[in-house]
Amino acid sequence: MINTIEQFGRNAGCVWNVLSEYGPLPIDEIVNKTHLRLYEVEIAIGWLAREDNISYHQGLYSISSTNLTTSIGPNAGTLWHVLDECGTSTIQDMSNQSHLPTQEIYKAIGWLAREEKLSINL
Repeated sequence: MINTIEQFGRNAGCVWNVLSEYGPLPIDEIVNKTHLRLYEVEIAIGWLAREDNISYHQGLYSISSTNLTTSIGPNAGTLWHVLDECGTSTIQDMSNQSHLPTQEIYKAIGWLAREEKLSINL
């Protein structure tokens, strides 16, 4: 992973700013408008969900109280347990161990990073 946890927060700010300016958007439009990579936007979504600042409805993300707690929260818990048991891990290893799709791993990483329960080794 190229980013640091500090960068995750900045990326979350970029996503929040775009959604604040343009209103509800699908993830591909968020990627285009922020100039972030897809995985960076997914991490930002997890971060913003933990802050209770993003929701998802009918394919669109928007700034509001989150409705993602029931999906990202449990995935973050699953990922935390995988990392607790295995220690340092790659994205692929995390996906294999947790049985979560890669995009959900990234959102869970954002959630855990916001909770300061994650350290990144480059």
